[in-house]
Amino acid sequence: MAELRFRGRWRRARETRGVRHWFRALLAVLITAAVVVPLAAAARPRIPAPDPAALAPPTAATLEGAYAANRANATLASGMAADHGDRHRAAAERELAAPSRNLLSFDGRGAGRAVEVFGDLAHADRVAVLVPGSDTSLDTFGRFRAGAAALHHRLTGQTGAGPRTAVVAWLGYTTPGTVSATVITPDRAEEAAPDLREFLRELRSVTAPGARFTLLCHSYGTVVCGRAAPHLDVTDLVLLGSPGTGAASAADLRTRARIWAARGADDWVADVPHVSADLFGTTVGFGTDPLSPSFGARVFAAGSGGHSDYFRPGSPSLANIARIVLGETSEVTGA
Repeated sequence: MAELRFRGRWRRARETRGVRHWFRALLAVLITAAVVVPLAAAARPRIPAPDPAALAPPTAATLEGAYAANRANATLASGMAADHGDRHRAAAERELAAPSRNLLSFDGRGAGRAVEVFGDLAHADRVAVLVPGSDTSLDTFGRFRAGAAALHHRLTGQTGAGPRTAVVAWLGYTTPGTVSATVITPDRAEEAAPDLREFLRELRSVTAPGARFTLLCHSYGTVVCGRAAPHLDVTDLVLLGSPGTGAASAADLRTRARIWAARGADDWVADVPHVSADLFGTTVGFGTDPLSPSFGARVFAAGSGGHSDYFRPGSPSLANIARIVLGETSEVTGA
């Protein structure tokens, strides 16, 4: 009995040391970010860009016109960035302005925002919307869209005579930097959630009546989706590589959507402490691990991939995501 009490005290002491170690590391990140982030911003002057195209909310009838107007705006932004001497941004925006790109929205100001559509959105029966995590901007949009394109390719290869599908890459908020104080607080997610809700509401006026929506949220994007969840009209909400949503359980998200979660075997986010605490007047950390039994999500297999591999062609995660989007939930493989 004495040995059991000793083991219990030792285990609690070890857990306490682990929490203290995490908080010390957290404070170091906050201090570093407070110094590094302003210096980085000062090192790269603001890139000039035009105001976004003034457009009414899109409908099925105005969709092609919206695509064309946003491509034209991206072309203008690319020229301004080139004149400013930022060749990387100019090239990224020039790619977005290509005739083959379907831009539902575009804003070249600051880090930039863009929404790109894959497939025939106006006639789709199934629509998947991707919400990105940290360090996603116009400069890195190509990396984000590659995942959306891979999913669309997988869906169109599977459906045959089945449901018509579309995929939407939604960079509709200013994402936090991976090495910054903002990435461990919900502030950016709180700002983004109303925009995500409004976007999905407007999307309903474009798609076919009765279209089913799946929200695919990656990394910090799962925090955004967690904040927006109570007001979202979606069939499925998928959490990929999540550091936590800020909710203690799937039920606390207060949504009628089915909640799914997955994490690759080599995803570093598994080492992020799933705690939440008030620090310096704000909430730090995102609480319960969505893969834990206590959270109550439907956990599916993601294979051996890392944090950026959920949409990798040929991966178990992409196969399962496609099944969820298509409503083939009985075919989804468990972790």
